[in-house]
Amino acid sequence: MVKQFSAFAPATISNVACGFDVFGFAIDGPGDIVTARFSDKPGITISAISGDEGRLPLKTMSNTAGIAANHLMNTIKSAVGIDLQITKKMPFSSGLGSSAASAAAAVTAINALLDYPLKHEELLPSVVEAERALCGSSHADNAAPALLGGFILVRSTEPLDYIKVPLPENLHYALVHPKIEINTNDARKALPKQIDLFTAVKQWANTAALVQALNSSDFGLLGRSMVDYVAEPVRAKMVSHYQEVKETALANGAVAFTISGSGPAMFAFSDNADKAEKIATAMNAVYNKYDIENTVYSGKIKHDGTTLIRE
Repeated sequence: MVKQFSAFAPATISNVACGFDVFGFAIDGPGDIVTARFSDKPGITISAISGDEGRLPLKTMSNTAGIAANHLMNTIKSAVGIDLQITKKMPFSSGLGSSAASAAAAVTAINALLDYPLKHEELLPSVVEAERALCGSSHADNAAPALLGGFILVRSTEPLDYIKVPLPENLHYALVHPKIEINTNDARKALPKQIDLFTAVKQWANTAALVQALNSSDFGLLGRSMVDYVAEPVRAKMVSHYQEVKETALANGAVAFTISGSGPAMFAFSDNADKAEKIATAMNAVYNKYDIENTVYSGKIKHDGTTLIRE
């Protein structure tokens, strides 16, 4: 019997402008690693976390990896002891789905350790439960792409229902993460509790149009539909130099630009790799001008989500 498995879960970009709590996609870049091994101690334990500068709790039910793992064990009715070791390879409070990545990696590693009692997609409720416990609401726009990869449309969380949206072959992203922290719960609390019908109609129209744009590889429609009337007007004020970065990205060929999740990470879409790299470099230059530490990435959407690491 294999005594341990490790899994890597990618960072994710959620909301995608008009699709608040509905759209999300995985990126081929940073992520988290979780190793699961059998333990003599009953239940789920977390023995070590690295890369977190001592900020994350080892207490099982205070950590999304532990919460997801515990939910999985309850689902399969197993009482075997399992220890987790977490390696954080992405920033906190970044808008890149750090909590979902830890949860997705944990349940994937445990599922392999236990010889696959569940199909990979059947692990998703455990990841969603970890996200719910963290912020108080069920949303899968980070959880689903972190686990399953691709561009996900979450139709419902209760019951859980999602669609993997077909993508243009030449769709690329450019991402900038300024080293500024925005607490997800604070960013959620700042959002309007109600919106008027006229605003809702505009948002629904853009959400539907964005899906059609991806299905038909219509980059013009993609740019026109990625307009957010609900979250971006509020959250943009929380991100330093947001408007300048947006204008810079668009001036360098971006099809569309918006905030990733609750921020401060921001991203742009483009129709080729060279343009995405150019946009990333230009966004990096804006923050360098203000002496704000930042990291940029560019690439294509990651299609395979959380994967096991060969050891």
